[in-house]
Amino acid sequence: MGSCREQDETRNQVNTTISNQIRQDRYSPKRTRHHVTFCCDAPKAESVRLVGDFNRWNVAATPMQRMPDGRWTASLELHHGHHRYVFLVDGEPMLDPNANGIVRDDQNNRVSLIAVS
Repeated sequence: MGSCREQDETRNQVNTTISNQIRQDRYSPKRTRHHVTFCCDAPKAESVRLVGDFNRWNVAATPMQRMPDGRWTASLELHHGHHRYVFLVDGEPMLDPNANGIVRDDQNNRVSLIAVS
């Protein structure tokens, strides 16, 4: 068994390695996905879906969940960058009033824009 000094040095090396890994994970360019929660205020809706470039505009991919206050939410892990999307409220497109902006999709329809960083 090593001396207390050797054990302390080993413990410090392990702690430094762990701290460096945590710092690297937090600030690394490898961390390209970010948790994003979308909210849609549609208390009278029967269903709300989130469609966008992140799910290839697939209507079935991201159904939103109704909250007790009438808002609908969906949480996703999105890559860093700009994403276009729209809410489908009972099948009708609805722009997000909290979006970072409004742009056009590939069919020239107005859609919401979010910047993820």
